[in-house]
Amino acid sequence: MEKNAKIYIAGHLGMVGSAIHRKLVSEGYSHFILRSIDELDLSNQQLLADFFAQEKPEYVILAAAKVGGILANNTYRAQFIYENLMIQNNIIHQSYVHGIKKLLFLGSSCIYPKLAPQPLKEEYLLTGLLEETNEPYAIAKIAGIKMCEAYRDQYGCNFISVMPTNLYGPNDNFDLNNSHVLPALIRKFHEGKINNSPFVEVWGTGTPKREFLHVDDMAAACVYLMQNYNQKDFINIGCGEDISIKDLALLVKKIVGFEGDLKFESSKPDGTQRKLMDVTRLSATGWKPTISLEDGIRSVYEEVFLKK
Repeated sequence: MEKNAKIYIAGHLGMVGSAIHRKLVSEGYSHFILRSIDELDLSNQQLLADFFAQEKPEYVILAAAKVGGILANNTYRAQFIYENLMIQNNIIHQSYVHGIKKLLFLGSSCIYPKLAPQPLKEEYLLTGLLEETNEPYAIAKIAGIKMCEAYRDQYGCNFISVMPTNLYGPNDNFDLNNSHVLPALIRKFHEGKINNSPFVEVWGTGTPKREFLHVDDMAAACVYLMQNYNQKDFINIGCGEDISIKDLALLVKKIVGFEGDLKFESSKPDGTQRKLMDVTRLSATGWKPTISLEDGIRSVYEEVFLKK
């Protein structure tokens, strides 16, 4: 991408979009097209068509999505599939119509079958049933991957897709009702520390394993791929290492300084038992993450809750 190129970041206020924006700014890019959800309804086909015709972006980063944890995904199933399909359909199609030079579509590790072998290789897509709790969201993201591939096949569009693992970092959602596990744990342990609680409740059994990547590492990978990768095959973005929810909770407890106990609520859903990304394809491009899990969690906790 040229340093003076017009870059449209859809979802620039979210955790992912804002991280990519920060990374691009740090590398000298300055010509951004940005709209908040109040300024532009991405699910409105005509508004998107008018927006692209007027602004004429050269590059598009599609980081806008309706997202949430297990509870939100399972509760708002219709909204998750409808809103995500509409957002990505409109942006991908208008990117083709207006001849943008390159598009990056961001998906999610939940696209993989519930019982897929570990670690998750890109070729495992569509080889089995999905995790039931987030199936609508996963189907929308799979449709986005296939749409990018189809527009490349039929129209020659340089549309690439990346599938990040579980992300955390600045601008994360810390609402206990619809956040992901790591931000939820950080908030629970912080509130437990402030309130001198005897224990903190952790959903599930603590046995599932998850991989976590700081969103700044993810953003660095996305910018790197926008500059260096032009293939049809989508790419996993992760660190290639995972941790059990129990060990994650103990790590957060240590970082926050909570002195009470852990209480695992085994009646709550665990979700998929393991989700570890195979990052062989990403590593082959020459990119690797740089932020350790402990350093990343500490920086988030200090920034968000200690206001350092």
